[in-house]
Amino acid sequence: MSANKKQVMRNNRRRNRSKKTAFMHPTRSRLVVFKSNKNIEAQIVNDFEGNTIVSASSYEKEFKKQITKTSTKTDVSKLVGESIAKKALKQKIKSVVFDRNGYSYHGRVKAFADAAREAGLEF
Repeated sequence: MSANKKQVMRNNRRRNRSKKTAFMHPTRSRLVVFKSNKNIEAQIVNDFEGNTIVSASSYEKEFKKQITKTSTKTDVSKLVGESIAKKALKQKIKSVVFDRNGYSYHGRVKAFADAAREAGLEF
C-alpha cells in the first residue's frame, strides 16, 4: 500500500470519528466546516431533509473588500464565522452541532468556531 493511500485512509478514519456525534442529530442542524489552503467554507445542513439551509465562504463577493484589508487566513476564518452566524440567526437557527470535518480544533477552525459563538450561535 502506498504512503498516499495510507494517508487518505487515516484522514477518512479521523473524519468519520469526528462525525459520530454530529451526524443526524434529532433536534439540531449540523454546522460543517471545510478548509483548503486558501479558502474556508461553512454550511448549516439539515440531515433529515438532506438540504443546505445556510452557507458562507471566503470567496463570496461580499468578502472581497474585507479580505484585502485582513492579513491572515485566521482573520478570514473569523469573518466567515461571523457571517454564517448572522445568516443562521436570520433563519431563526440558534443551536447547531459543530462538525469540524476531521480537522483538528486548532488555528483557523478554532478561530471560525469562536467567531460564530461570539456572533450568537450555540454549540
